[in-house]
Order: sequence, then C-alpha cells, then structure tokens
Amino acid sequence: MRLERKNIFFFMLMLIMVLSLSACGKNENDENNQSKISCIDDIAGCKIGVQIGTTGAIYACDYEGDEAGTVVEQYNKGADAVQALKQGKIDCVIIDEQPAMQFVSQNPGLMILDEDFTIEDYALVIAKENTELLDDINSILNELKADGTIDNIVKNYIGSEEEVGNFPYIPADIDHANGVLTIGTNAEFPPYEMHENGKITGIDIDIMRAVCDRMNMELAIEDMAFDSVISAVSTGKVDVGASGFTVTEERKKNINFSDSYATSRQVVIVKGTSVDSETMGISEKFYQNFIADSRYNYLLTGLKNTLVIAVFACLIGITLGFVIAIIRTTHDRNGGLNILNFICNIYLAIVRGTPVMIQLLIIYYVIFQSVNLDKIIVAIIAFGLNSAAYVAEILRSGIMAIDIGQFEAGRSLGLTYRMTLTNIIIPQAIKNVLPALCNEFISLLKETSISGYIGLMDLTKGGDIIRSVTYEAFMPLIAVAIIYLLLVLGLNNAVRALERSLRKSEK
Repeated sequence: MRLERKNIFFFMLMLIMVLSLSACGKNENDENNQSKISCIDDIAGCKIGVQIGTTGAIYACDYEGDEAGTVVEQYNKGADAVQALKQGKIDCVIIDEQPAMQFVSQNPGLMILDEDFTIEDYALVIAKENTELLDDINSILNELKADGTIDNIVKNYIGSEEEVGNFPYIPADIDHANGVLTIGTNAEFPPYEMHENGKITGIDIDIMRAVCDRMNMELAIEDMAFDSVISAVSTGKVDVGASGFTVTEERKKNINFSDSYATSRQVVIVKGTSVDSETMGISEKFYQNFIADSRYNYLLTGLKNTLVIAVFACLIGITLGFVIAIIRTTHDRNGGLNILNFICNIYLAIVRGTPVMIQLLIIYYVIFQSVNLDKIIVAIIAFGLNSAAYVAEILRSGIMAIDIGQFEAGRSLGLTYRMTLTNIIIPQAIKNVLPALCNEFISLLKETSISGYIGLMDLTKGGDIIRSVTYEAFMPLIAVAIIYLLLVLGLNNAVRALERSLRKSEK
C-alpha cells in the first residue's frame, strides 16, 4: 500500500511537470497566430471576451445575435479574458484603456487597436438614499480637481516616464475623528485598483484616500468581484463603490454617481503581428508567481481563512444536523413533533434545493444587510447551515438503518427512548455513516472556494489575486489545486485511522 501511494504521488508530480511544459508550449504557439481583426468593423462574427458587469460587456452584447454570428464570452476578470485570448479561445477582448495597456505590456504578442471602441467617464458609486454623502464627495472632488491633487495622482500611475512614481499621494496626518468610510472595489483593474506588495493601491484608491482625508475619516477597503460592488453599495455593506465605474442610465436606476473624475476609452485587444519568442522557464515563473513581493502570503492567508471557515462550519453542520436528524427519526419512529418535523422538512427542501453560492449571497446581502458582521462569521454561518441539511440526512439514514429490533430490545430492558437512542443506536449509526460524513466535510472544504463572492480572502481568492498580478494562469491554479488535494488526502488518512480504531474497539 505504501509503495502504491508513492507511485501515485510520483505520477502526479510527473503529470504536473508535463502539463506545465505543454501549457508553456501551447501559449507560445498560440501567440504566433496573427489576429484576423484589424479594425472595429472586423469584430462582427468573432468571439469577443469581456469582463462581467463592465460597460465593455454591455456594448459588446449589442453585437451578439447578429447575422454574422458574433459570440460574447463573459469572464469574471479581465485577466481571464486576456488569458483566453492568448490561448486562442477568443478573438479579442474589449476592456478599458489603462488596464488594457497593463495587460499588453506584460503579455508579449498582444496589441491594442488604434481605433477607440467608445469614450466613457468614470465616477464613484453611492447608494440612492445617501444623498448627504454624495454631496460631500462631489464637493471634495471639485476641490481635489481644482488644487491639482487628482491630476498628480493620475500622473503618478499613468503619466510620462519622468512623472510615474514621482507624485505619490501622501495621506494627511489626521485623527480620523469622523469614523470610517468603507469602499468596495475590485482590485484586478490596474492601474485604477490593484494588489501591490500585499496592499491594494491604484488611482481610485489614492483618490479615495484624499477624499477621506478631507472628510477627516479613515479609509477601509473591501475587495470583491466587480459585479458585486454595486450590490454591496445598494445594501449598505460598503459606503462607496470605487472601481472605474462608467456612468450609464441603466446603473442610475439603482445607484447614484458622483461627478466624473476621469475620462477613459474602451479599446480592443487582439493578437499582434510580432511576438517576443522569449519565454520564462518554470523556475522563473515559480519565482514570479509566489516569491516576488511575497505573493505566497496570499495563499497562506487564504488557506488560514479556508480552514477556519471549514472547521467551524463543520461544527455548526454536525450540531444542527444532529438535532434535525433526531427530530425527523423520532417523528418517523414514534410520531409526534409534527410542527418541528414540518419546519425541518421545509429547511431541508430549501437548503438542498438551492445552490450554496446563492445561499451565501442571500445571507450576506439580504439577511445580514443591516448587520455589520465579520465576513468570516457570515461565511461560517452560510456554509454551516448548508452543511447541516446534508449531515442531517446522513445521520438520519444511519439511524434508520439500525434494525428496529435493537430499539425494541432496549425498551424491553427498561431503557427510555432517549436512553436507547443515545446509548445503543447513535453510536452504531455514527460508526456506519462516518465515511459519508467525511465526504460531506470534504465537499464543505471545497465549497468554501466561493467565499470570494462576498469579498472574503479564501484559498481560491488568493490564487485569483496572484493570477491578476502575474497574468499567469497555470501555476497559481495548480498550486491551489495541490493544496486542496493535500488537505483532502490528509483528511482521508485521518478518517481511515479513526475507522481502524473503531474496528479495534469492537473486538
């Protein structure tokens, strides 16, 4: 058995190496295919990549369904769309100019069409009912424009060679007596917001720091999916949305926009005619993805949060699931508890009939809309409630599988129903369903990978941040997959040891 496990582990390592080499070769070959798009008119009939929720996605959808057969593919982040373009899965990417320039500068073989797709203005996003904050921010933005602060912030990131890096915004030394202003952003949109040296920075972030200094408030940043920012603002989870938002009439129906602070272009990224054939080796890519700027810390932080969520959600799931299982089996065996059994059945139907991601979003944005709970606690509650439904059915099936004669034997010895259940039935049931409970915990562990939808740093989100910084898909994804795999293998070994221990106690 030990030799077999070593062979499997060796095979996995070899497979990873082969996939890595083939991925590098595939990217290099794909980049040598010149784009068939040379102007905006050529987009019709092509596969267009966009980021979900952006104005580029809105404008691109006008092409979809035309006679030319144009297809629009929407990605969670711009970096994913660019990666798909490099691999030949799509023909072009429509995205904002400055992020496009960042993508092209770090991805040899890509280019931006000279022709603009559209012109747009950026503004901050504020809840409809928060008109006082809107007025305050507009007043401060006008001041920052007048005294040149915003111009200097922009020059510090996208100015000339002499300007970039030489006009950093220095936060004022104030006591922040007016509290905290929380902004929601998607830190995968350089240079407006991005991860750098373990911190979120960028044009929008510095502008909001300047706004907070004028308001005598402390800035707090919530990093979340781009299409979640407006929902977070509308539900009061954050005060302001700052993520390169374009003013549109459709968005105005749900939120308010501040005065514009920047003008940008939507551009089209395609494959270029010349390609830099120089490619990094595996060791260089490893350094770039994990060692440079201590990027491995994203994985460590995400792993810690993932384990905390999984362990405490499991405890909630087992506790609540046990209660539900007892109620349902008591009703099935003896009758009674009709109201509690009805409530349990409704709970099980809802939880098992809806996706866990929807449950997480409902709990965060609806149920706890007006409660400022830590996101880890929200995730623990959401995953715990979800797990409880499955644990309840697992335990119930284990209890019901015990022969009814053992119930009768216990009662004939003078034991109450409760004593028979706790001393005779449940120990056997737990022993029988232990593998199924282990599988449920494994599923729970992997389900926590959607925590990033509420802006929580989990293991998967840590890998996504690295991908958004390095524009490298393979290594961060494989690293996350290997960590999950090691966790699952460790859990399986622990359960096997427990099963062996239980079998020994039977002898």
